[in-house]
Amino acid sequence: MLPPILRQASLFILAQSQPQYRRFLYKEIDFNERLIGIKGARGSGKTTLILQYAFACGVAKEKILYVACDHPAMADVSLYSIAQSFYQEGGRLLLIDEVHKATGFAKELKAIRDTFDLQVIFSGSSALRIEHELADLSRRAVVYELPVLSLREFMEIETDSTFPAYSLQEIVSSHQAISAEICSCVRPIEYFRKYLQHGAYPFYLESEKTYTQKLLEVVNITIDSDLCGLYRIDPAKLNKLKKILYMLCSTPPVELNKSKLSSAVGASWPTLSKYLERMQAGSLIHCVRGGTGMRVLNRPDKLLLDNPNLFYALCANPNIGTVRETFFVSQMSQSHQVHYHTQGDFIVDDRFIFEIGGSGKSSKQLGQQENGYVAADDIETGAPWQIPLWIFGMGY
Repeated sequence: MLPPILRQASLFILAQSQPQYRRFLYKEIDFNERLIGIKGARGSGKTTLILQYAFACGVAKEKILYVACDHPAMADVSLYSIAQSFYQEGGRLLLIDEVHKATGFAKELKAIRDTFDLQVIFSGSSALRIEHELADLSRRAVVYELPVLSLREFMEIETDSTFPAYSLQEIVSSHQAISAEICSCVRPIEYFRKYLQHGAYPFYLESEKTYTQKLLEVVNITIDSDLCGLYRIDPAKLNKLKKILYMLCSTPPVELNKSKLSSAVGASWPTLSKYLERMQAGSLIHCVRGGTGMRVLNRPDKLLLDNPNLFYALCANPNIGTVRETFFVSQMSQSHQVHYHTQGDFIVDDRFIFEIGGSGKSSKQLGQQENGYVAADDIETGAPWQIPLWIFGMGY
């Protein structure tokens, strides 16, 4: 029998109204699958997405169960036993939120998938590594990743308008026509400025005044709870992870090096590298590595925070150059491989080279690179070699 408190909590959640706006991922998910996973950063909208599906799928509410694995009533209760009771009572759709909080969740999900005729949709931290948790589950579950809002999505929410998503090839070849079309409807730089400070996470809609405080809570919970639990990091070491964030916030990437970062954090480079990998998995930072064929053995990866909003939450005076680079990497890394490059800031998909800067940035650094472009801030429309920085936020 299902614990009554879990059923009551589910009915309460399912009775709440959900935002009409649907993130881009909603249309990409194949909801015909029986076991679907959605992972992503805290606050990216995973819970809202699965509840929007519950509302629209046509299944009667009494045959849907929403379970949050961080609910106190879930202590010492297995997901399998919940699924069994729910199935026996006629359930059809099981929604499992914060799945990484459940002990042995991979084995439980596998058993549920193999035993019961239920559709199961689970969500969890972006640090989930299903392929490492259990090989069998990776073949049974279709797992999607939900990134932070794109500038395009932010503009749609803010203006109640619809803007198409453009491929990188379309942006490179047709950015002047694209910018002209968008600028005929809105002033993109106005929304770009807002986005940099408070547009990456959907919960900005709740209150802009408390947005920074909530974002700091997201950072702390991701480190103290999610990463600590998933990777069994010694709680005494967690402050080192937070110190890394503050260093990335206050130091331009070009001034960071292995010895300086290791010394400041008080950890050897091998240990620090593990921390960085786990922070990237938790959607807190981006480690941008060198491109194919590069031999930059003495140069560390370029380290950036995951998205521009983190700078404004963690720093009193963010470096605008670093914020611009972070925006570019955040928006491009969703669908592309981004590496740093010696003749530009970044190379995308081992093909397009980009130098990031303000409106006065020249193409000198790019040399005679055939596919080299300047991604320039503070301009609405560019030139053949100069692409507005904001337009890279229209990719998803």
